[in-house]
This record gives sequence, structure tokens and C-alpha cells, in this order.
Amino acid sequence: QEHFVESGGGLVHPGESLRLSCATTASTFSQYSMAWYRQAPGKQRELVAAILSATGTKYGDFVKGRFTISRDYSKNSLYLQMNRLEPEDTAVYYCNTLSQMYSWGQGTQVTVSS
Repeated sequence: QEHFVESGGGLVHPGESLRLSCATTASTFSQYSMAWYRQAPGKQRELVAAILSATGTKYGDFVKGRFTISRDYSKNSLYLQMNRLEPEDTAVYYCNTLSQMYSWGQGTQVTVSS
């Protein structure tokens, strides 16, 4: 059974938006800083955004204010609102703890193309 279940990806045009969701167990969600990562074909997996256990968020330099990470403790879910998507954002998006403690889920494919 996968520890993380990502959803919400799809095919969109440049400039459009998507909202990704990630569900996990309550113990994981409540204890750890959580993050979104992405991996494009032929590239290494990279950090997109993280939300820290106490306060604060951080984003990859390429985000440039376009994405927002959030979490809902009542649903044990992590979200990534992505606006003004660009073709360079095309990748499989994954969630995990910030320290990448668990094995990766299947991710959700985001494709940005005109």
C-alpha cells in the first residue's frame, strides 16, 4: 500500500492552473514537514515547495510566486495550487516528507502544452 496518494494532475495550456492533492496517514501528516517534488523526463527529482511543521514555507527558485503549498490537518492532505503554468512545469509531481523519509508514490502527471 502506497504511503502517499497524489492526484489532480492533467493536461493544461500555458497560463492555466491546477491544484494537486496528496493524501497520507495521519501520523505522517501531523509529525513532519511536508513537501512537493517533481521529476521531468531525463532530469533529477527536485523540490518544488515545502511546508514546515511549525511555520513557514519555502519554494524552488523557479516557482516565482506562481505556486502555493498548503495542508489540511482535518483531511491529512497536502495541496499545491499551481497558477500561470509553463511548459517547463511539465513533470510528474510527488509528495513526501521534506526529508524524503518514505518511498515514493506513483505521483501525478502534469503536462503543460499548447
